[in-house]
Amino acid sequence: MSAPQSRFVKACRAEPLDRTPVWFMRQAGRYMAEYRAVRKHHSLIEICKKPELAAEVTITAAEILGVDAAIIFADLLLPLEVMGLPFHFSAGEGPVIEQPLRTAADVQRLQTDRSAELGYVSEAVGLVGKHFGTRLPVIGFCGAPFTLASYMIEGGGSRHYLNTKKMMYSSPAAWDELMRKLVAVVSAYAVEQVKAGADAIQIFDSWVGCLSVEDFCRYVLPATTDLVGKIKKTGAPVIYFGTETTALLPLLRQTGADVVGLDWRVPLDQGWQSLGGGAVQGNLDPTLLFAAWPELKSRAEQILLRAAGRPGHIFNLGHGILPETPVENVKALVQFVQSP
Repeated sequence: MSAPQSRFVKACRAEPLDRTPVWFMRQAGRYMAEYRAVRKHHSLIEICKKPELAAEVTITAAEILGVDAAIIFADLLLPLEVMGLPFHFSAGEGPVIEQPLRTAADVQRLQTDRSAELGYVSEAVGLVGKHFGTRLPVIGFCGAPFTLASYMIEGGGSRHYLNTKKMMYSSPAAWDELMRKLVAVVSAYAVEQVKAGADAIQIFDSWVGCLSVEDFCRYVLPATTDLVGKIKKTGAPVIYFGTETTALLPLLRQTGADVVGLDWRVPLDQGWQSLGGGAVQGNLDPTLLFAAWPELKSRAEQILLRAAGRPGHIFNLGHGILPETPVENVKALVQFVQSP
């Protein structure tokens, strides 16, 4: 860990603080001119795979915004490649998995012994940690087993997750094997980020909100809990984030995560109560960053009032910063949250 005494890390551990720390998901992105300048010459995957570039965009965003943590620039799907499942990005469509998983035989062919090939991400973490030292913590991240599995099975984005749920219901043994393989690869990947200097790991389970409580308990919770446990052995706190998870909140603390991210669909205090304690992160609607400052300030103030200064609140959005977001609004929001 690079900055274990930072406000951010202390908030992850629900320790009392003088003020609320703030950072944003997707804080390095297309809404920033500096990032767009880099993208003119490099694809997203090129930036991810070149540690100097990944570190540069990570550092630049954190310094411009003045946030309390820098999250490493990487892509959720990078582990798929080392498991033998190539993907590419299609203009306007997002990621496309070239040969989606459909059968138990497809799952059996997945590799679990190549996670070291993802070392470029850990190298980038090390460069960011070296740059900031104890001044600013570095957040590493990985995809959750369910969300990664959904990409692998659907072949890309989905509205109904039909093929994913078909495998869960019709081939539970294959599903369980897929979960085990994902935990093996992703945990090794995340642990290496901590060894390189990451102060915390955020697990993104972007699609888990599509599940019923029953399905989450049977098909997802055991693997997610296993992943969290393996990462926590490093001593670094773990943040677990999903969207549309209001119905699942009473169960999410069972994953063992130190912090649970809340989206904007649930009032922060109600979500916190549903979790039964611990630390929380969130939860401003990202589209409010397009609003006039009085409205944006009022909504941010409401979140802080709902947090009521209790230890363990990290201010963030309920999802990532959107393209075209006005940078000045993001900066103003950071300054407001950090103000006495």
